[in-house]
Amino acid sequence: MATTITKTETLVGKRIRRKEDPRLITGTATYVDDIQMPGMHHACILRSPHGAARIRSINIKPAINQAGVVAVFIGKDIEAVGPVPCGASLPGLRVPAHSILAKDRVYYVGHPVAVAVATDRYIARDAIDLIEVDYEPLQAVSDPEKALEPGAPAVHPEWPDNTAFTFHQEGGEPEKAFKEAEVVVKQRITSQRLVPTSIETRGVVADYRSAEKNLTLYSSTQIPHLLRTLVAQMLGLAENRMRVITPEVGGGFGSKLNVYAEEALMGFVAMKIGKPVKWIESRRENFLCTIHGRGHVDYYEIAARRDGTVLGLRLKLIQDLGAYHQLLTPAIPTLSVLMMPGLYKFRNVIADIVGVFTNCVPTDAYRGAGRPEATHGIERMMDLLALELKMDPAELRLKNFPGKGEFPYLTATGLSYDSGDYAAPLKKALDMVDYHKLRNAQRDAKAKGRLMGIGISTYGEICAFGPSPATPAGGWESATVKIEPSGKVTVLTGTSPHGQGEETTFAQIAADELGVSMDDIIVLHGDTSIVQYGIGTFGSRSTAVGGPALYYALQDLKAKIKKFGEMLLESDDVTCSGGQCICNKTGKTIEFAQIAAASYRAMKLPPNTEPGLMATHFWEPPNFAFPFGAHIVVSEVDRDTGQVEIQRYVAVDDCVNIINPLLVDGQIHGGVAQGLGQALCEQAVYDENAQLITGELMDYALPKASTMPYIETGHTITPSPVNPLGVKGVGEAGTIGCSPAVVNSVVDALSHLGVRHIDMPLTSEKLWKLVRQGGQA
Repeated sequence: MATTITKTETLVGKRIRRKEDPRLITGTATYVDDIQMPGMHHACILRSPHGAARIRSINIKPAINQAGVVAVFIGKDIEAVGPVPCGASLPGLRVPAHSILAKDRVYYVGHPVAVAVATDRYIARDAIDLIEVDYEPLQAVSDPEKALEPGAPAVHPEWPDNTAFTFHQEGGEPEKAFKEAEVVVKQRITSQRLVPTSIETRGVVADYRSAEKNLTLYSSTQIPHLLRTLVAQMLGLAENRMRVITPEVGGGFGSKLNVYAEEALMGFVAMKIGKPVKWIESRRENFLCTIHGRGHVDYYEIAARRDGTVLGLRLKLIQDLGAYHQLLTPAIPTLSVLMMPGLYKFRNVIADIVGVFTNCVPTDAYRGAGRPEATHGIERMMDLLALELKMDPAELRLKNFPGKGEFPYLTATGLSYDSGDYAAPLKKALDMVDYHKLRNAQRDAKAKGRLMGIGISTYGEICAFGPSPATPAGGWESATVKIEPSGKVTVLTGTSPHGQGEETTFAQIAADELGVSMDDIIVLHGDTSIVQYGIGTFGSRSTAVGGPALYYALQDLKAKIKKFGEMLLESDDVTCSGGQCICNKTGKTIEFAQIAAASYRAMKLPPNTEPGLMATHFWEPPNFAFPFGAHIVVSEVDRDTGQVEIQRYVAVDDCVNIINPLLVDGQIHGGVAQGLGQALCEQAVYDENAQLITGELMDYALPKASTMPYIETGHTITPSPVNPLGVKGVGEAGTIGCSPAVVNSVVDALSHLGVRHIDMPLTSEKLWKLVRQGGQA
């Protein structure tokens, strides 16, 4: 039930419907493809059909002679444009110089080779079919483990092998822990490639005004200010002559946390032809050319005592990087290593990452970005350890959590978990499902031949990115709050929300602090010429980092309001709340709107005070935030079809102080949907020639509405000391906690058949074979 708003209510903590929704659900919002301009031209990109090939020659004459085609550009035309940037930095990292159009060779299917520009989108599409490219196909490699083998085809011939980097991390005394272990459990675990598949594909409109030497770029991005900085560098354009505008973004999930070749390419084209140009990615291009997520092959070993006490953890992580680096490609697996202990008291860990080039599209941040992979791995290993010890998986987890008095808790990977009571959400989830009764029901079901399973996962995630020294591009965030002369309030946030609901939650925070109605507040974002520089929206950071920036800006603004109130009420004994200032001696009041008008009229000013009511704050967090939770899944596998039915899904999350419970539940539901997709059906599959054979929605299975179970949500609250709001992120929590709970449940359902582990996705065919063959498929 949503709340009706009045200005006297406290709004933080209320289930308030999103202010953004009316324009979205009525179809009146503006996306990149909705933008129309006089003289608009359209671009279409010719892409490589080969996973690896040399380009012998390109003939563009048939295309350029086509009526309506105004230009065709190829690799030799873009020599002055800088390479696609990689923001990650690791010792010994090999970084290919990836240009916005291929030059002498291509190294993945979808590699841009040429761009045709025409007065009509369909003419541009026809034109690329007329471009003649003479390719010399080369041997490709798509499997990361095969890419590491001696003699494997080199993705980049300038290096002798396909190892892009190695990374080692160690804490405690892992070798000693394994020597002293009474039990060692090992398992190879994969986290398959996924296609982010946002409803809106990528799109760019570029408009260059030669008289002013200004370039405006409209892009469906999560990082408008960083995009401006980096694309301006690529194009050799002064940054203050470039403007990035992010209209509505129809889903990103991390895939739009990037700087893509097409964004710089459209800027280049617009500057060359002197006309606005639009490029909208097709769904096929989206599958081939927008980053993929995950792509892990992990080898785990866990050392423990017979009583269930964990001693040590060893991990070899093979990361399929793809053909080149996007903005954060090499950094993502390092997040998996940081979070490899999960919520457990592993004091001894050792990890080695091998980043591998393959002839596939790059992997990069996708909802959770390294943390779902880490959680899936450690939660599967905890279940495998419980199986080995014949111990209840819930009991094993509870035994190995740090106590709530041990926080801040320093992990063996060097992180400082800010706050936590890890047993609380697990115990609450166990109570919600009536765990002991449920186990009895499972025994009864199995006695009747039914394949019923119960799966538990607990998760912790590193989020609220984050302290600047730990990030590639700054970890602070910014906010400006201004009260207009009429008393209306405008918030400018440096984050760039695209579904998270900050137009609502930030308005709730501002309304409470200023004592005004939410209807008097607007929240603006995504326009680099209007909004002060910000870092963007990713890594569950908008509320946890952007929220404190807003909070401190509001405190600065309230202090200025009080100064004006004291002046206008002619008293130094003034209290400001509820949208007004009151003189405590006389009871005389003055509304904020009157104060705002007086501040701009400036007939009289308080000492050392400027006219107007505006405050800007840049906030740097001292640490990451670490939300946590527990998910429980009850499933049943159909013996005849292998189909998995999720009978119950319980998610108890601790994202601490909740601004809007309605939006938090929505974020959990969306995250669980994507976690279910990975667990049950999604997989990007390349063949041995590096051809993507799941390159359309006909071949790539996504979860449907009928797949979704009813999600029972619950919360515990352990406030974070990291920020003044006491908040942590929640946008990725559902995805992180979901997949291991589902897989643990299904493995539990089949464990009496001897099934010990199943790699995702848990397709019906895979499970049917296991059932038919007694767990030996």
